[in-house]
Amino acid sequence: MEIKSALTHAVSGIQRGMEGLDRNADQIAKASTGSGDDLVKPLVESHLNQLQVEANVEMLKTVDDTIGSLLDELA
Repeated sequence: MEIKSALTHAVSGIQRGMEGLDRNADQIAKASTGSGDDLVKPLVESHLNQLQVEANVEMLKTVDDTIGSLLDELA
């Protein structure tokens, strides 16, 4: 995978995860004091979106480390 492609995928993954978190937060905020079942899906999806963001941040860190290593080799 090219570095530019990896960066693009990581940033896109972070953006999708953050959009999902925003969507879930909106659903949770709109939930009335009714059934707790209304909160289960957005809470679970929030956790999944958080994991998506964290995984893509780790990919960005790996790309950054790789670029740093390549620059060190060229220097």
